[in-house]
Amino acid sequence: MELVNEITIARPREEVYEYLADIANHAEFADHYLVDWRLTREDTYGVGAGARWKSKAPLNRFPWGDSTIVEAERPRRIVEVGRTGKYNRNRTIAVYELERGAGNGTQLRLTFESEPKLASDRLLERVSGGWTKRNLRKSLRRLQTILEEDYGRGKRPTIAGGARKPATGSPFRG
Repeated sequence: MELVNEITIARPREEVYEYLADIANHAEFADHYLVDWRLTREDTYGVGAGARWKSKAPLNRFPWGDSTIVEAERPRRIVEVGRTGKYNRNRTIAVYELERGAGNGTQLRLTFESEPKLASDRLLERVSGGWTKRNLRKSLRRLQTILEEDYGRGKRPTIAGGARKPATGSPFRG
């Protein structure tokens, strides 16, 4: 399945790129359909930054997935790859392409592809394809609102395992 969505954001391309290159920000605009975000490393910016999340897709018995930034070409392209489904067997790829728009704005194109492994995965994808398309479109509208109006931000995720305070007497205590 390949889904393409486009939106114009009234912010400079470099600013939109900087926001998208930090994977922790993705939870702010996608938390209406991807929840329980956990970061996979401390550095949330650029190549190697990743997150795990839980999809709210209907009929999905194996909702956990992950995505990692594998390409970040400033200021025009960010590529995320991931896996979803049972045993993480289904591959996904999301490509954010940023072009200069009118009046110092940004034309953003999001292309999302998934590669279901088995016939049962393909069937589930067909059933939930419209749901996915609607939620990707809504996430871009939320992204636009966040960047243009600083409104509608969701909650930023934490690192997997959470942060702990050092024990008393620890050499790492600040």
